[in-house]
Amino acid sequence: MSLKKKSSKGPFSPEEEATKLKEFRDALGLQNGLTSLFCTDACLHRYLRANNWSLKKSQKMLKGTIKWREMYKPEKIKWEDIDKEAETGKVYRAGFCDRDGRTVLVMRPGVQNTNQLDGQIKYLVYCMENAIMNLPADQEQMVWLVDFEGWNLSMIPLMTAKETANVLQNHYPERLAYAILYNPPKIFETFFNVVKPFLDPKTQKKVKFVYPKEEESDKLMESCFDMDKMESAFGGRSASKFDKDEYGKMMRQDDQKMAQFWQSASTANGNREDSTHHAASSTAGTA
Repeated sequence: MSLKKKSSKGPFSPEEEATKLKEFRDALGLQNGLTSLFCTDACLHRYLRANNWSLKKSQKMLKGTIKWREMYKPEKIKWEDIDKEAETGKVYRAGFCDRDGRTVLVMRPGVQNTNQLDGQIKYLVYCMENAIMNLPADQEQMVWLVDFEGWNLSMIPLMTAKETANVLQNHYPERLAYAILYNPPKIFETFFNVVKPFLDPKTQKKVKFVYPKEEESDKLMESCFDMDKMESAFGGRSASKFDKDEYGKMMRQDDQKMAQFWQSASTANGNREDSTHHAASSTAGTA
């Protein structure tokens, strides 16, 4: 039951995919500012894959995301904005990756510490943006590792589950490699069946149920992770645990990296636009 990285090829040849990508780019039109930096070829490719290469559906989804990002400004969320949400370690970037080098987000719904939907979603978005920033250059997807210790059905209201699914599927398509649900109680199966209609069929297939001391589950975990680095709560051999103060220091450093990235990318983009404008003006002057 290995979850090694699969080929990212779609149903077309590389040439056909390139044509689809160009059609998408042309239909999208010229974008400015941060949107132009967000709409990379890799981004457009993810939206095409998420929509089974339908140009119309991909356009609609991406335009929705562009509008959402312009309003929500996820790249501007700072640690100080969400540190209360992080106090219990209910979501955090692990200090280890999977065997393919992908970022791992640990989720512990059993230690939910707030009841404000807006704050919870903002923290989720912050964690997603941070996880993406820390992906290696050859990876586009991350891993979710969900620990159900202490969880009960009342801890995730249906509205929260629905809005979480909405944000992740519509604004972060094709960002999930797979999700490990570790030792979920039987009642979770009922909850999962309720949530399932909100999940894309492809997303559903990425969800794997894992139980401690079960041979198949042990094999799956070993195939995905270096168990010497894995936290003991997930059957690993590492004694490391979430420490909010240390994690906060790391996140503040990452906030600076995030700001520098968008600022430097904006400057570079502005310089390219100025160069293009200058070249166009020069050409017009000599025509």
